[in-house]
Amino acid sequence: MRKLSGKIAIVTGAASGIGRASALLFAREGASVAVVDRDLPGAQAAVAEIGAAGGKAIAIEADVSKSADVQRMIAVTVETFGRLDILYNNAGVMSPGLLHTVAEEEWDRVISINLTANFLACKYALPELMKHGGVILVTASVAGLEGRTAHAAYCASKAGVINMIKNVAMDYAKYGIRANCLCPGGVQTNISKEALKGLSDAAKERLAKWSGEAVPMARIAQPEELANAALFLCSDDSTFVTGTAMVVDGGSIAGHFIPLVE
Repeated sequence: MRKLSGKIAIVTGAASGIGRASALLFAREGASVAVVDRDLPGAQAAVAEIGAAGGKAIAIEADVSKSADVQRMIAVTVETFGRLDILYNNAGVMSPGLLHTVAEEEWDRVISINLTANFLACKYALPELMKHGGVILVTASVAGLEGRTAHAAYCASKAGVINMIKNVAMDYAKYGIRANCLCPGGVQTNISKEALKGLSDAAKERLAKWSGEAVPMARIAQPEELANAALFLCSDDSTFVTGTAMVVDGGSIAGHFIPLVE
């Protein structure tokens, strides 16, 4: 028995990275998947891969920071598949910068996509999920659990969504709805590449060295590793898990290294 047999799932930001890996995995585990992204060709490519493997999926072009797009995303999914069981809000952006240098428009963009978009998706998906129960999962970040140098907007947005989802877990448990956050550390995705493109080669070298030294597992994650965690949180393997922020970071926030032993 596959872990998501008969389930209907929406995965946002699913044209690449964690979202794409999760959409593919959810489909392999029996879910019918709405693959949502602003990048329609990328979403269609993921749908084609799912179809080639015998799965069911549709591609939906949407900007999750826009209310009309979010409402349409949910409506099309329900019209196509008949219901909604899993909402995986994965879309997000990262924008490094010292706070005094961050433009107001950039702050608004990060908050809109990383926080407000999750409010919109939950707001319009909850009435469907309340009919029969279901799961909400959001990709947050370890940056929502601790400070990160030159990431004030990103940290604020991720901390906000973690606490919002805890509220959703509390308010909607009586409807059979579970709500959780997935908190990655460093992951090899397009978002991380985009965030790093403005850094100098020396800064990139320092960051690579830091990753090797500060992460106990001495590497960053692959999207498929986060997809496996997402599957756990969206399946019946986690029926008593709600309101949590599950960290998948190779131990990067487990503690601070003190050079007492080799």
